[in-house]
Amino acid sequence: MGLAESLTLLIVMLPLAAMPSASVALVVARSASAGRASGAAAASGIVAGDLLFIAMALLGMSLLAGWLGTMFSLVKYIGGAYLIFLGISLLRSKPLSTLQRRPAATPSLLTDFFTGLALTLGDIKAILFYASLFPMLVDMEHITLTDTALITLITTITVGGVKMIYVLLATHIVDRLRDGLSSDMPRKFGGVLMIGCGSALIAKA
Repeated sequence: MGLAESLTLLIVMLPLAAMPSASVALVVARSASAGRASGAAAASGIVAGDLLFIAMALLGMSLLAGWLGTMFSLVKYIGGAYLIFLGISLLRSKPLSTLQRRPAATPSLLTDFFTGLALTLGDIKAILFYASLFPMLVDMEHITLTDTALITLITTITVGGVKMIYVLLATHIVDRLRDGLSSDMPRKFGGVLMIGCGSALIAKA
């Protein structure tokens, strides 16, 4: 995998990662309502989902996706329903007296991680990209272990880096507006976004 091929993959994946999507909405919602740690955990799950797709692409994703078509649909329904559940839970929870966010516990961070993973695995755009466009950008017949490591690095930098920028922006905005906003706002914002993401995911299943 040469320099030109690596740069092409980088240039293609950057705008795709930055494009407004359910994964971006999830990261922003978790960051705004629960803080940077939760947003970062969700972003890590999204990266893990992309890396899993890459592994599947290297093993012949088109064939595997055909075999597991039912599973992909099931993952989308489960992920969508869970996002809606989280959104409703946020909207129904009692508001904090201040916008100070409490550190998320480990189980909550794991939940954020697996939510990001499930959302990515049910994302039809990600499936289409890794099943069709990705093989056009990478020489699948002559892939080496070094190439695989480079692809993993590029994916982590583009997908993870862009999502972390969203995490920082979301928490920065909430922090800047802490004195002027109702303590209810981040919670409601996150809840509405999650319900919207979950509904969109189920609608596309």
